[in-house]
Amino acid sequence: MVIEIPILGALAAGTGTILEKSVLKIKKVDIKLYQVASFFAIVIASLPFLYFFWKLDAEALQLGNILIFAGVIISSIIANILIFYAEKSEKLTVLEPAKILEPLFVIALAMIFSLFAKGFYDNDLNILIPSIIAGLALIFPYIKKTKLKLNKYFIATIFGSFFFALELIISNLILKFYSPITFYFFRCLFVFIISAIIFRPSFKHLNKKISLMILITGAVWVGYRVALYFGYLNLGVISTTLFVMLIPVFIYTLSAIFLKEKLNWKNIVSALIIIGCVVYAILF
Repeated sequence: MVIEIPILGALAAGTGTILEKSVLKIKKVDIKLYQVASFFAIVIASLPFLYFFWKLDAEALQLGNILIFAGVIISSIIANILIFYAEKSEKLTVLEPAKILEPLFVIALAMIFSLFAKGFYDNDLNILIPSIIAGLALIFPYIKKTKLKLNKYFIATIFGSFFFALELIISNLILKFYSPITFYFFRCLFVFIISAIIFRPSFKHLNKKISLMILITGAVWVGYRVALYFGYLNLGVISTTLFVMLIPVFIYTLSAIFLKEKLNWKNIVSALIIIGCVVYAILF
Protein backbone atom coordinates (compact mmCIF):
# COMPACT_ATOMS: atom_id res chain seq x y z
CA MET A 1 0.00 0.00 0.00
CA VAL A 2 3.03 2.29 0.45
CA ILE A 3 3.62 2.56 -3.33
CA GLU A 4 -0.04 3.11 -4.14
CA ILE A 5 -0.28 6.24 -1.97
CA PRO A 6 2.02 8.47 -4.14
CA ILE A 7 0.23 7.18 -7.26
CA LEU A 8 -3.12 8.17 -5.76
CA GLY A 9 -1.47 11.50 -4.90
CA ALA A 10 -0.58 11.96 -8.58
CA LEU A 11 -4.22 11.39 -9.50
CA ALA A 12 -5.24 13.97 -6.89
CA ALA A 13 -2.74 16.48 -8.31
CA GLY A 14 -4.07 16.00 -11.83
CA THR A 15 -7.62 16.50 -10.58
CA GLY A 16 -6.61 19.55 -8.55
CA THR A 17 -4.94 21.13 -11.57
CA ILE A 18 -8.10 20.75 -13.67
CA LEU A 19 -10.32 22.17 -10.91
CA GLU A 20 -7.87 25.04 -10.35
CA LYS A 21 -7.84 25.87 -14.04
CA SER A 22 -11.65 25.87 -14.10
CA VAL A 23 -11.89 28.33 -11.21
CA LEU A 24 -9.17 30.68 -12.48
CA LYS A 25 -10.02 30.85 -16.18
CA ILE A 26 -13.60 29.69 -16.66
CA LYS A 27 -14.94 31.36 -13.51
CA LYS A 28 -12.49 34.28 -13.95
CA VAL A 29 -11.41 34.53 -10.30
CA ASP A 30 -8.60 37.01 -9.59
CA ILE A 31 -5.29 35.26 -8.79
CA LYS A 32 -4.72 37.23 -5.57
CA LEU A 33 -8.18 36.35 -4.33
CA TYR A 34 -7.69 32.74 -5.35
CA GLN A 35 -4.30 32.60 -3.60
CA VAL A 36 -5.89 33.55 -0.28
CA ALA A 37 -9.15 31.64 -0.72
CA SER A 38 -7.47 28.41 -1.84
CA PHE A 39 -5.11 28.28 1.13
CA PHE A 40 -7.96 29.06 3.49
CA ALA A 41 -9.84 26.13 1.92
CA ILE A 42 -6.82 23.86 2.43
CA VAL A 43 -6.58 24.88 6.09
CA ILE A 44 -10.30 24.14 6.61
CA ALA A 45 -10.03 20.81 4.77
CA SER A 46 -7.03 19.79 6.92
CA LEU A 47 -8.61 20.49 10.30
CA PRO A 48 -10.66 17.26 10.70
CA PHE A 49 -7.55 15.10 10.15
CA LEU A 50 -5.34 16.89 12.67
CA TYR A 51 -7.17 15.26 15.59
CA PHE A 52 -6.20 11.80 14.36
CA PHE A 53 -2.77 12.44 12.83
CA TRP A 54 -1.25 15.27 14.88
CA LYS A 55 2.52 15.19 15.33
CA LEU A 56 4.87 18.06 16.19
CA ASP A 57 8.23 17.14 17.71
CA ALA A 58 10.20 19.55 19.87
CA GLU A 59 13.01 19.62 17.27
CA ALA A 60 10.67 21.43 14.89
CA LEU A 61 10.81 24.46 17.19
CA GLN A 62 14.60 24.80 17.08
CA LEU A 63 15.76 28.06 15.45
CA GLY A 64 17.47 26.39 12.50
CA ASN A 65 14.40 24.31 11.69
CA ILE A 66 12.12 27.34 12.05
CA LEU A 67 14.28 29.18 9.50
CA ILE A 68 14.02 26.20 7.12
CA PHE A 69 10.25 26.24 7.57
CA ALA A 70 10.26 29.97 6.75
CA GLY A 71 12.10 29.12 3.53
CA VAL A 72 9.36 26.61 2.71
CA ILE A 73 6.69 29.29 3.20
CA ILE A 74 8.48 31.89 1.06
CA SER A 75 9.14 29.40 -1.76
CA SER A 76 5.52 28.26 -1.66
CA ILE A 77 4.11 31.80 -1.90
CA ILE A 78 6.33 32.67 -4.85
CA ALA A 79 5.59 29.39 -6.66
CA ASN A 80 1.83 29.59 -6.23
CA ILE A 81 1.56 33.21 -7.39
CA LEU A 82 3.59 32.43 -10.51
CA ILE A 83 1.56 29.31 -11.38
CA PHE A 84 -1.82 30.96 -10.72
CA TYR A 85 -0.77 33.91 -12.87
CA ALA A 86 0.10 31.62 -15.77
CA GLU A 87 -2.88 29.25 -15.46
CA LYS A 88 -5.35 32.13 -15.50
CA SER A 89 -4.32 33.24 -19.00
CA GLU A 90 -2.87 30.22 -20.81
CA LYS A 91 -3.93 26.67 -21.74
CA LEU A 92 -2.69 23.83 -19.53
CA THR A 93 -1.33 21.97 -22.56
CA VAL A 94 0.74 25.06 -23.48
CA LEU A 95 2.10 25.44 -19.95
CA GLU A 96 2.75 21.73 -19.45
CA PRO A 97 6.33 21.78 -20.90
CA ALA A 98 7.27 24.21 -18.12
CA LYS A 99 5.25 22.48 -15.39
CA ILE A 100 6.83 19.11 -16.12
CA LEU A 101 10.22 20.56 -15.25
CA GLU A 102 9.26 20.37 -11.57
CA PRO A 103 10.14 16.67 -11.08
CA LEU A 104 13.39 17.19 -13.01
CA PHE A 105 14.20 20.14 -10.75
CA VAL A 106 13.39 17.94 -7.74
CA ILE A 107 15.76 15.18 -8.90
CA ALA A 108 18.55 17.68 -9.67
CA LEU A 109 18.13 19.49 -6.35
CA ALA A 110 17.94 16.18 -4.46
CA MET A 111 21.28 15.12 -5.91
CA ILE A 112 22.81 18.51 -5.04
CA PHE A 113 21.42 18.50 -1.48
CA SER A 114 22.62 14.91 -1.00
CA LEU A 115 26.17 16.30 -0.99
CA PHE A 116 25.36 18.12 2.25
CA ALA A 117 22.59 16.09 3.94
CA LYS A 118 21.29 12.51 4.09
CA GLY A 119 17.88 11.28 2.94
CA PHE A 120 17.71 12.85 -0.51
CA TYR A 121 19.35 10.38 -2.85
CA ASP A 122 19.91 6.66 -2.13
CA ASN A 123 21.92 5.89 -5.30
CA ASP A 124 19.51 3.11 -6.37
CA LEU A 125 19.93 2.77 -10.13
CA ASN A 126 16.69 0.75 -10.39
CA ILE A 127 14.92 3.96 -9.36
CA LEU A 128 17.24 6.64 -10.72
CA ILE A 129 17.40 5.35 -14.32
CA PRO A 130 13.60 4.95 -14.75
CA SER A 131 13.18 8.39 -13.16
CA ILE A 132 15.53 9.98 -15.70
CA ILE A 133 13.86 8.13 -18.60
CA ALA A 134 10.42 9.21 -17.37
CA GLY A 135 11.70 12.78 -17.02
CA LEU A 136 12.91 12.77 -20.62
CA ALA A 137 9.58 11.26 -21.70
CA LEU A 138 7.86 14.23 -20.10
CA ILE A 139 9.78 16.57 -22.40
CA PHE A 140 9.30 14.46 -25.55
CA PRO A 141 5.81 15.76 -26.55
CA TYR A 142 7.16 19.30 -26.68
CA ILE A 143 10.18 18.69 -28.91
CA LYS A 144 9.38 20.38 -32.22
CA LYS A 145 11.31 21.50 -35.27
CA THR A 146 10.24 25.06 -34.62
CA LYS A 147 11.51 26.97 -31.63
CA LEU A 148 9.44 26.93 -28.46
CA LYS A 149 7.77 30.29 -27.97
CA LEU A 150 8.64 31.69 -24.56
CA ASN A 151 5.95 34.10 -23.47
CA LYS A 152 5.64 35.62 -19.99
CA TYR A 153 3.19 32.93 -18.84
CA PHE A 154 5.53 30.12 -19.89
CA ILE A 155 8.52 31.75 -18.16
CA ALA A 156 6.44 32.33 -15.01
CA THR A 157 5.57 28.62 -15.00
CA ILE A 158 9.23 27.60 -15.29
CA PHE A 159 10.13 29.70 -12.26
CA GLY A 160 7.02 28.46 -10.46
CA SER A 161 8.10 24.86 -11.07
CA PHE A 162 11.57 25.61 -9.72
CA PHE A 163 10.26 27.19 -6.53
CA PHE A 164 7.84 24.31 -5.99
CA ALA A 165 10.76 21.89 -6.36
CA LEU A 166 12.90 23.96 -3.99
CA GLU A 167 10.07 24.02 -1.47
CA LEU A 168 9.71 20.23 -1.60
CA ILE A 169 13.43 19.62 -1.21
CA ILE A 170 13.93 21.92 1.78
CA SER A 171 10.71 20.52 3.31
CA ASN A 172 12.41 17.14 3.41
CA LEU A 173 15.00 18.57 5.83
CA ILE A 174 12.37 18.98 8.58
CA LEU A 175 9.51 16.72 7.52
CA LYS A 176 10.45 13.99 10.01
CA PHE A 177 9.51 16.29 12.89
CA TYR A 178 5.86 16.40 11.74
CA SER A 179 3.17 14.11 10.43
CA PRO A 180 2.44 14.87 6.74
CA ILE A 181 -0.94 16.44 7.55
CA THR A 182 0.47 18.54 10.41
CA PHE A 183 3.28 19.88 8.24
CA TYR A 184 0.94 20.73 5.36
CA PHE A 185 -1.53 22.38 7.73
CA PHE A 186 1.09 24.71 9.20
CA ARG A 187 2.62 25.38 5.80
CA CYS A 188 -0.73 26.42 4.32
CA LEU A 189 -1.85 28.29 7.45
CA PHE A 190 1.18 30.58 7.30
CA VAL A 191 0.89 31.01 3.52
CA PHE A 192 -2.76 31.97 4.02
CA ILE A 193 -2.00 34.50 6.76
CA ILE A 194 0.88 36.14 4.89
CA SER A 195 -1.03 36.21 1.58
CA ALA A 196 -4.10 37.72 3.28
CA ILE A 197 -1.97 40.47 4.85
CA ILE A 198 -0.22 41.24 1.55
CA PHE A 199 -3.19 41.06 -0.86
CA ARG A 200 -6.19 41.93 1.39
CA PRO A 201 -8.71 40.53 -1.13
CA SER A 202 -12.45 41.00 -1.01
CA PHE A 203 -14.43 37.75 -0.80
CA LYS A 204 -17.59 39.43 -2.08
CA HIS A 205 -16.79 38.24 -5.61
CA LEU A 206 -17.03 34.57 -4.59
CA ASN A 207 -20.49 33.08 -4.87
CA LYS A 208 -21.50 29.80 -3.20
CA LYS A 209 -20.73 27.67 -6.27
CA ILE A 210 -17.21 29.05 -6.71
CA SER A 211 -16.57 28.85 -2.96
CA LEU A 212 -17.59 25.18 -3.00
CA MET A 213 -15.32 24.50 -5.99
CA ILE A 214 -12.39 26.13 -4.17
CA LEU A 215 -13.10 24.09 -1.03
CA ILE A 216 -13.21 20.85 -3.03
CA THR A 217 -9.98 21.83 -4.82
CA GLY A 218 -8.37 22.53 -1.45
CA ALA A 219 -9.37 19.10 -0.16
CA VAL A 220 -7.90 17.48 -3.29
CA TRP A 221 -4.59 19.32 -2.80
CA VAL A 222 -4.51 18.12 0.82
CA GLY A 223 -4.73 14.56 -0.48
CA TYR A 224 -1.91 15.16 -2.96
CA ARG A 225 0.54 16.78 -0.55
CA VAL A 226 -0.10 14.29 2.26
CA ALA A 227 0.56 11.46 -0.22
CA LEU A 228 3.70 13.23 -1.44
CA TYR A 229 5.11 13.80 2.06
CA PHE A 230 4.20 10.22 3.01
CA GLY A 231 6.21 9.04 0.01
CA TYR A 232 9.21 11.18 0.94
CA LEU A 233 9.23 9.73 4.45
CA ASN A 234 8.71 6.09 3.44
CA LEU A 235 10.06 5.72 -0.11
CA GLY A 236 12.56 8.56 -0.52
CA VAL A 237 12.59 11.67 -2.71
CA ILE A 238 13.63 10.09 -6.01
CA SER A 239 11.23 7.12 -5.79
CA THR A 240 8.30 9.33 -4.90
CA THR A 241 9.18 11.77 -7.68
CA LEU A 242 9.06 8.93 -10.21
CA PHE A 243 5.55 7.97 -9.12
CA VAL A 244 4.25 11.55 -9.17
CA MET A 245 5.50 11.88 -12.74
CA LEU A 246 2.18 10.25 -13.50
CA ILE A 247 0.60 13.66 -12.87
CA PRO A 248 0.92 14.77 -16.55
CA VAL A 249 -0.69 11.49 -17.62
CA PHE A 250 -3.73 12.29 -15.49
CA ILE A 251 -3.69 15.94 -16.63
CA TYR A 252 -3.62 14.91 -20.32
CA THR A 253 -6.58 12.60 -19.76
CA LEU A 254 -8.65 14.95 -17.61
CA SER A 255 -7.93 17.98 -19.83
CA ALA A 256 -9.16 16.08 -22.86
CA ILE A 257 -12.32 14.91 -21.08
CA PHE A 258 -13.36 18.00 -19.15
CA LEU A 259 -11.59 20.98 -20.77
CA LYS A 260 -11.77 19.61 -24.35
CA GLU A 261 -8.04 20.26 -24.88
CA LYS A 262 -6.63 18.18 -27.74
CA LEU A 263 -3.91 15.55 -27.31
CA ASN A 264 -1.44 14.46 -29.98
CA TRP A 265 0.36 11.18 -30.52
CA LYS A 266 3.44 12.41 -28.66
CA ASN A 267 1.37 12.93 -25.50
CA ILE A 268 0.18 9.33 -25.74
CA VAL A 269 3.69 7.92 -26.32
CA SER A 270 5.03 10.01 -23.42
CA ALA A 271 2.28 8.74 -21.12
CA LEU A 272 2.98 5.10 -22.06
CA ILE A 273 6.73 5.50 -21.40
CA ILE A 274 6.08 7.07 -17.99
CA ILE A 275 3.64 4.31 -17.06
CA GLY A 276 6.21 1.74 -18.20
CA CYS A 277 8.91 3.31 -16.00
CA VAL A 278 6.60 3.27 -12.98
CA VAL A 279 5.65 -0.37 -13.59
CA TYR A 280 9.34 -1.28 -13.92
CA ALA A 281 10.17 0.46 -10.61
CA ILE A 282 7.32 -1.39 -8.87
CA LEU A 283 8.25 -4.83 -10.22
CA PHE A 284 12.03 -4.61 -10.02
